[in-house]
Amino acid sequence: MLDADRPANLLATVEHLTLLQIDPTAAIAPSADLVAWTRLGPAYQPADLKRALEEERTLLEHNALVRPMSDVGLILAAAAGFPRYEQSREWLRQNDRFRRDVLDLLERSGPLASRDIPDTCDVPWASTGWTHNRNVTQMLEYMMLRCEIAICGRVGRERLWDLAQRVYPADVPVPTVEEANRIRNERRLAALGIARRRTTAVPIEPVDVGEAGEPAVVEGVGGEWRVDPAVLAGIDDFDGRTALLSPFDRLVYDRARALEIFDFEYALEMYKPAAKRRWGYFALPVLHGDRLVGKVDAKADRKASALHVHAIHQDVKFTRGMTRAVQDELAQLAEWLGLETIRTAE
Repeated sequence: MLDADRPANLLATVEHLTLLQIDPTAAIAPSADLVAWTRLGPAYQPADLKRALEEERTLLEHNALVRPMSDVGLILAAAAGFPRYEQSREWLRQNDRFRRDVLDLLERSGPLASRDIPDTCDVPWASTGWTHNRNVTQMLEYMMLRCEIAICGRVGRERLWDLAQRVYPADVPVPTVEEANRIRNERRLAALGIARRRTTAVPIEPVDVGEAGEPAVVEGVGGEWRVDPAVLAGIDDFDGRTALLSPFDRLVYDRARALEIFDFEYALEMYKPAAKRRWGYFALPVLHGDRLVGKVDAKADRKASALHVHAIHQDVKFTRGMTRAVQDELAQLAEWLGLETIRTAE
């Protein structure tokens, strides 16, 4: 969905990509909005996503991802085996009264933010990380993954919780875990085009595809790869364009795949000290045609109504046409963000 033939609407975009990742970082725009804009162009507005999630219910938010509401059956299939670790199962058993308190409160009150839900746990959540003693948040996350409750909307960045049966459609067919995994692998491969059969596990959403598609060999790269035959069948019709991508865009999310397949080195550097960054706090990968060619270090300054472009890093020498295309994309990005000017580093 990064060629010249843009998708028809937001739902079609998410159905094909399978997901939009939610991340609170908004140096330019929230990632879900930025990914949608790269596909749909200026026709997309963040209000479209909020409406699809909260009013039309064609999309849902689950576990930091936006998915089509038609995926509910796949989500329910995965919920049956959660939690997978005995420590988590034991904590839920010890706090079953707390869990039932949450269900009773939501049934009586309707949607609530986490701050409006009392902590009635019997055994606090113990962790060496930031979740230590965050009992309400931990219980809500677990109950979401068990599909007992669901995210029904947001006020600003704060999630609103409700009973799952009030958010998800009723009488949804639920496949077996094996069938759900097969469907997800096939859809993931259709979105990626090419991916590893097996690779290191990553949080939230896998980047490998199992037995989906057909085996493929990538010259100069080892390992087992799978390719979607439908992608190969339509490859001669490709008509590229230039796009500025979110660091969480699925095209570049698997950093190893981006390096092996596209010879594109990238790391998200917002957690690094400024002096150690090579490309910038929230650098945007640059796609030009069928190549990843660089990164744009930029930040939206809404108070000054300006898009600050600190640097444009060229992985390959830009032609005049490439430079012009990137500048045009920056101008369109600033306009979409409602910013009046673009300020470049001296």
